[in-house]
Amino acid sequence: MEQILTHEAPAPIGPYSQAIKSGGFLFCSGQVPIDPQTGNIVEGDISTQAARVLTNLGAVLQAAGLDYANILKTTIFLVDMNDFAAVNAVYERYFGTSKPARSTVAVSALPKGARVEIDAIAQLQ
Repeated sequence: MEQILTHEAPAPIGPYSQAIKSGGFLFCSGQVPIDPQTGNIVEGDISTQAARVLTNLGAVLQAAGLDYANILKTTIFLVDMNDFAAVNAVYERYFGTSKPARSTVAVSALPKGARVEIDAIAQLQ
């Protein structure tokens, strides 16, 4: 196992890694819309939060030498399922023609008051 850590994504806010390389895969912990420079949740609507989440996820992927096209599976956690369409639109901009398997789950709350969190499993090159 190899731990991945980048300062371009928020530092873990608990006892976990941003990502772990193991067995030909990269297992990315869930990213919330924290600005890595300030340590605060970004202000703005759900689209702004989703973009920050996916930018953070991209930074973790890049630290492992990967990009969104390497992602096999994501899980999206939403506090409000009414945000699904807006998050989906942002998600599509980041993934383009890449269409990993995906689950979307409604949750009662997320860390630091975030409205969206996304984790991923990617294949190493």
